[in-house]
Amino acid sequence: MINVLVADDHPFLRAGLEAVLRTAGMAVVASVGDGDAALAAIAEQDPDVVVLDVAMPGRDGIAALAALRESGDTRPVVILTASIDDQQLLAAIRHGASGIALKEDAEDFLIDCIRAASKGRTTIDPRLAARIIDLTSGDKPARRIDALGRREKEIVERVARGLRNRQIGEELSMSEGSIKVYLHTIFEKLDVRSRTELAILYHEETN
Repeated sequence: MINVLVADDHPFLRAGLEAVLRTAGMAVVASVGDGDAALAAIAEQDPDVVVLDVAMPGRDGIAALAALRESGDTRPVVILTASIDDQQLLAAIRHGASGIALKEDAEDFLIDCIRAASKGRTTIDPRLAARIIDLTSGDKPARRIDALGRREKEIVERVARGLRNRQIGEELSMSEGSIKVYLHTIFEKLDVRSRTELAILYHEETN
């Protein structure tokens, strides 16, 4: 079971997140309303994964993440936010956020982020990944996606839109198992390790 700490200054939203995470089989070991309380609870409860809202009173989520890293704590942190500006987005990446999810459709994606983070993987909402590319890109490399077949490109485009395997299968009239097999081949062809890397590569090469 994954032990999670949740920090958000809206009690109603926080309660909803706790319910969602428990339904997904996770344990919420602490639930707090600001960054300072989050740091104190992390030290006391030692969660496996930390979920931090960006906008909180006092020390916000990005500042709390920075303080955690400065103390030498490298545990997975997932950023959850209604909105995030460019400076905050780059700071989250610079300080090693394990995931960034938008609140507007966070339920399934946040669960995926937390599970991936607990296994050492990074997951970023594809819309935010595209912004990161825009903010950090220099000369663009040759298009690796041109090596893919038509069906593979259709799957990659849908991954970049944030669709899950089941949703991709429904759109393309394919089984979820077939999508998984295609993705395994695509990862090998493009030398990527995760859906996030795949989405970033797609946005980088098509925008």
